[in-house]
Amino acid sequence: MADRIQAFTDDVLSDHDAVALAAMVRNREVSAAELAAAAVARAELVEPALHAIEYRSFDEPTRGAADGLLAGVPSFVKDNTDVAGMPTGNGTSAYRPSPVPAHGAVTRQFLSTGLSVLGKSRMPEFGFNATTEFPGAEPTHNPWDTAFSSGASSGGAAALVAAGVVPIAHANDGGGSIRIPAACCGLVGLKPSRGRLVPGETSRKMPLDIVTDGVVTRSVRDTATYLAAAERYRRNPALTPLGLVRGPADRKLRIGLLVDAPTGFPTDAETRAAVVEAARTLEKQGHDVEECTIPFDRGFVEDFVDYWGMLAFTVAVSGRFMIDSSFDARLMDGLSQGLRERYRRALPRTPAVLRRLRKVRATYAGMFTSHDLVLSPALAHVTPELGHLSPNVAFDELLQRLMSYVAFTPLNNAAGAPAIALPTGVASNGLPIAVHLSAAHGDERTLLEVAFALEADRPWRRIQD
Repeated sequence: MADRIQAFTDDVLSDHDAVALAAMVRNREVSAAELAAAAVARAELVEPALHAIEYRSFDEPTRGAADGLLAGVPSFVKDNTDVAGMPTGNGTSAYRPSPVPAHGAVTRQFLSTGLSVLGKSRMPEFGFNATTEFPGAEPTHNPWDTAFSSGASSGGAAALVAAGVVPIAHANDGGGSIRIPAACCGLVGLKPSRGRLVPGETSRKMPLDIVTDGVVTRSVRDTATYLAAAERYRRNPALTPLGLVRGPADRKLRIGLLVDAPTGFPTDAETRAAVVEAARTLEKQGHDVEECTIPFDRGFVEDFVDYWGMLAFTVAVSGRFMIDSSFDARLMDGLSQGLRERYRRALPRTPAVLRRLRKVRATYAGMFTSHDLVLSPALAHVTPELGHLSPNVAFDELLQRLMSYVAFTPLNNAAGAPAIALPTGVASNGLPIAVHLSAAHGDERTLLEVAFALEADRPWRRIQD
C-alpha cells in the first residue's frame, strides 16, 4: 500500500489554487495572515514525513507586493536563491551558510507578484542531481508515495505544492529542475525562455546560461498568472510580450511526436503509453500530430555532461571565494566530486564543448519551421524509488542512470527555449507520469494554451482523492 502524505483539509486554503486564494484576499474574504497560518499548520503536519523544508521563517514571513496579482498567497523559495534574512545553503554540507543581507534579483521579481515567503525549500547539492537526496541526511520524499523520489532539483518545492502545503512555489531549471519534480509529483512545471524572467546572479556569470527561474503549481492558470505578474515587474523587450494567457486558443497546430530520445536511451512502456495517449487527445482537439526527429544525438549528451562537470569543478575550486569562506570541497557529495573529476579529464575539450552548445539554439530553432510544438516524455522512465539516484551510488553507475532518466529536458536548457511538463498520465503504481511540450524561443503562449486544453480534457489526478 502506497504511503501517501497530504495536508489538504477544510481550512481557509482548502484545495484552492493560488489564483482563487488571491481573489479571496482581494475580496477580503480571508487575510494573508490567515492563509499563512493555515500553510504553516499544514507544513508542520506533513514535514516530519516529507523533509521538504530547508529553512523556516514561519513567525516572520517575507511579504510580497500588496498590488501583485497573487498578493497574500503563501509560498516557499528554493534554497539556491537569496531571500534577505535567510541563509542560502544550496543543498550542500560543504559550507555553513549565514543569513544574507539582501534579496537577490529573482526574489525581488518573485515578491513583486504578491507571493509571500514562509521559508526555503530543499534541493540536492547545487542542483546537480535529479533527486533530492543527500549523502547522510534524510531525503525529500514524494507525497504520492514516500518510498519514491520527489525529483529535483526543485524537489522540496514540488513536494510542498503536491502535498497541499502551498499552491505555488519558486523553482528553477538548469537541466530539467522545474519539469522533473513537476513530473514526479503530478504538477505543472513550465521552464520559461531564457530572458523571459530576470536572471539570477549566478546565471549571469555562466559562460552559457542554462538556468531559468519559474514556479511549480497545481493548475495551469496559476503558472500563467505567475508569468503575467512577473512580466509586470520587468518585461524583456527582446521577447514578444506574454500577458495573461487565460485559456485554450482556437487554432490548429502542427505538433511533432517524439517518443524515444535520439540520444539512444529508450522510453519505458508506461511512459510511452502516456505520451501516445496525450497525442491522441491532441488529435481529437483538432491538431495535426506526426512523428518527428530532432537533429541531436549522443554527442549533445556528452557535451551537456561536460558542461555540467565544468560547473561542479568551478564550484569546487572557487567555493571559498565565491560562496563562503567556510567552503570545503572535500565535503561535496559523490555526484559533485565525480562530475568534477570527470571534467578535470575533459578540460581540454572545453572550448569545443562551449562552441557546440552555443550552436544548439539555432539548430533547435530549425525544428520549429515545420512544427509549432514537439510532444515527448518529460522523463524516459517512471519515477524511481529513493536510493536509485542517491549521491552515494558509485559515480559511473549514477551518471548512466541519470542520462537514461533525464533524456529529454536538457535540450531546452542549452537552447534557452521554453517547455512544460504536464501530469497527464498515471503509472501502474499510482504515481504521476508527465508529458513534455517544447516550443520555439519566446513562445510560452502556445505552451500555456495547449496546456489549458489538456487540463480541461484530461484533468490531473488529485492527491487527496
